[in-house]
Amino acid sequence: MARVTSVPPVALILGIAGLIPFLGFAFLSISGSDGGLSTIGLAPRTVLSTYGAVVASFLGGIRWGAAASRGGGGIDYAIAIVPSLLAWAALAIPAPWDLRMLGLLVLGWGLVDQDLPRRGLVPIWLGWLRLALSAVAGASLLVAA
Repeated sequence: MARVTSVPPVALILGIAGLIPFLGFAFLSISGSDGGLSTIGLAPRTVLSTYGAVVASFLGGIRWGAAASRGGGGIDYAIAIVPSLLAWAALAIPAPWDLRMLGLLVLGWGLVDQDLPRRGLVPIWLGWLRLALSAVAGASLLVAA
């Protein structure tokens, strides 16, 4: 694998774009505004928790894909399903613990995945990008909790 050390612009742009729902729905959740979501039967907090769970599941997919493409071990596949299972469980627990669990999961998984660039399964830039994106996303979930 080529060891690209700078983040490709498209990855950076799309990564930052993925933070918009975290920041926007966290803001709406703590501001008391629903941003018009009530007209379609939704609440910002519900949308935020659902988005957080989907993103947490995606994070497990990063490890699964890295293992599949670069020869990771069986433990990588087992670890890859953890975020999906924990995110699903978070959706089943009451507020504020749902967002707290998701926030800690997203923050923590940014650290868990730091072994991937060290082992050469993903480019170095992905480790740094994951930390930065996870910090903002996890903090948004925790603030909204």
